Amino acid sequence: MEHGRIVKHAVSSIHSEMDGKRLQHILDSASTRRILVIGDLMLDEFVWGNVGRISPEAPVPIVEVRRESSYPGGAANVARNLREFSHSVTMLGNVGADPAGEKLEHLLRQEGISTEGLFTDPKVPTIVKTRIIAQRQQVVRIDREAHSSPGSGRQDIMSSILNLVTKSDAVVIEDYGKGFLDQTLVDAVMKAAREHQILVTCDPNPKNPLDWKGVAAIKPNRSEAFAAAGVQLTPAIHPAEEDKALQRVGEILLKRWNAGALLVTLSEQGMMLFRPDQPPYHTPTRAREIFDVSGAGDTSISLYTIGIVGGATPVEAAEMANHAAGIVVGKLGTATCSRAELEASFLGYS
Repeated sequence: MEHGRIVKHAVSSIHSEMDGKRLQHILDSASTRRILVIGDLMLDEFVWGNVGRISPEAPVPIVEVRRESSYPGGAANVARNLREFSHSVTMLGNVGADPAGEKLEHLLRQEGISTEGLFTDPKVPTIVKTRIIAQRQQVVRIDREAHSSPGSGRQDIMSSILNLVTKSDAVVIEDYGKGFLDQTLVDAVMKAAREHQILVTCDPNPKNPLDWKGVAAIKPNRSEAFAAAGVQLTPAIHPAEEDKALQRVGEILLKRWNAGALLVTLSEQGMMLFRPDQPPYHTPTRAREIFDVSGAGDTSISLYTIGIVGGATPVEAAEMANHAAGIVVGKLGTATCSRAELEASFLGYS
C-alpha cells in the first residue's frame, strides 16, 4: 500500500470535535464490526486494602487486604476495551497450562470475548501481574513471567491466522514484548489482511523491533517512538506543537513503516497524529484527574481502531482515543471506557 511522500507542515492546532450525532453514527457502525486481537496475554490481579501501620520487621507498610479482583491483561485488555464497542471480538494468543491460564480464559469468555484463537503452551506459564493497591495508590507490583519463544505449537497458530484474519473486519496487534509476536507471525497477518483488504493497527514494543510496513495505523508512546526511530530521547517540549524532535521522529517512522497513520501518545500532553502529506495534528489531554495510567495505551489503540472501522476520519479517531484514555486514567486498575462514558466526555467538551 503506497501512502505517498511525506511533506513538512506546521502542526495543526485547529480543534476538531464531533457532535453527538456524528459520534453515535461512528459507534453504531463499529458495533457490528468483527475485530481480532493478537498479542501477549496476561492475567492482571489486584489486591485492594488499607495501610494502617508500618511493619516492625522492616520499614515497609502493612497492607490489610479488603478484597481481590482479576482482569484480562496485556493484549487481552485491548480485547476488553474493544468489547465495550463491538459485539464481536476474538482473541489470538497463548496461555499456560495452569490455573492462571484457565482463569484468564474464563474471564475472557465471561466478558463475551471469543477464545477461538486461544492456544495453550504447556512449556510457558501464564504471565501474571499482581498489583497491591492501598488508599487508592499502587504500593508494589509483582510480576510472574517467563519469556516465551516460538514453540512446537506454533504451526497450529500459523494455520489459524488465515481463518481468523479473513473472518474479521479489523485486526489489532498488541506487542508487550513477551515473545508471542515475531516477524513470521506478523508477516502472515499482514499478508492475509492485505489480500482481503482488512484494516490492521498495532501497538509496537521497541524491545521487539519488528517491521510494520504497510500497517494502517501504529501507536507508540513518545519514548517508544524515539527508540524505534533511533533518535535520542529529548525532554518533552511545551507546547507539544513546538516539539521539533517529535515531528522529526514522526516523519522518520511514517517513512520507515509506510504507515497510513502514526498516533504518538504524549502522557499529560495528549496525543500527536502524523499522516503522510498532512500536518501533524495535536489533541490535548482530556483527563480531568489521573489515578492510574496503566492500560491507557490499550484504550488508545482500541478506540482509534473502533473509530476507523466505524468510518471516522483519522483526526476523529484520534479524538475518540484521546477522550477514552482521559477516562481510564481517572480510574484505578485495569480499566475500560464504556460507550456512555465516551459520549458523555464529548458532550462535556462540546
